[in-house]
Amino acid sequence: MRPLQASLSTGRVWVDGEVVAPADAVVSAFDHGVTVGNGVFETLRLYRGVPFALRRHLERLARSAEGLGLALPDRAALEGAVAEVVAAARLADARLRVTVTGGPAPLGSGRGSAAPTVIVAVAPLEPLGSTATVAVVPWTRNQRSAVAGLKTTSYAENVVALAYARERGASEAIFANTGGALCEGTGSNVVLGIDGRLLTPPLSSGCLAGVTRALVLERCDVAEVELPLAALAQADEAFLTSTTREVQPITAVDRRPLGGAPGPLTSTAMAVFADLVASDLDP
Repeated sequence: MRPLQASLSTGRVWVDGEVVAPADAVVSAFDHGVTVGNGVFETLRLYRGVPFALRRHLERLARSAEGLGLALPDRAALEGAVAEVVAAARLADARLRVTVTGGPAPLGSGRGSAAPTVIVAVAPLEPLGSTATVAVVPWTRNQRSAVAGLKTTSYAENVVALAYARERGASEAIFANTGGALCEGTGSNVVLGIDGRLLTPPLSSGCLAGVTRALVLERCDVAEVELPLAALAQADEAFLTSTTREVQPITAVDRRPLGGAPGPLTSTAMAVFADLVASDLDP
């Protein structure tokens, strides 16, 4: 079954207080998230039917909403919505997404006065490879953008970049920032292994403060260092981190092999993260 068909047939969606089948989930054509991308979201992974790191994800959702000037329901309401739709979906391993938009508004960039739209959706987790290949894209992340570091629904840039990477046989696209420093992937953070050390771009590079990134930094010896883009292809080893990828070794950069993946530092990070998932679903 294709991912979209699986989502429509087995997923569940909570929209403004009601759990419905995906085919019955609707929002206004005037919703500001639809018309101008004025919204924020979080993607979580279910393990054993439980959302992983829910507290951390909701805290980041609140930071993103504050950055956009969006009002959020209180934490208890969001947690209740998550619990309700997870129970309805009855999926052990799945992807869960919490989305909050500016709600219905006049056409254009100006904000409206309606309450925000809140959507919580659960669907089967699409299979991902055990390793990743990446392609560096010719566009940059603007680390000085008004939305730098916020997880917004304005993802068109990522759609274009990921299509570019896939046309070149890669599974993820990698951005530099406007200063030419290594930044991030379309939905992942990047960690390099160089001379026995793990290094990752600092948040000042414009990259997202990934939840998986933070968990790896807390449990492994990873230094936040500004890195030139060229360091990626020259690294001894490298990996991506994200909610759905977990810790995923990179095997090639722009079609050129990258060491023996997973390298020793990557293998350690993978084992540490796997132990965390097995022992604590709310780290």
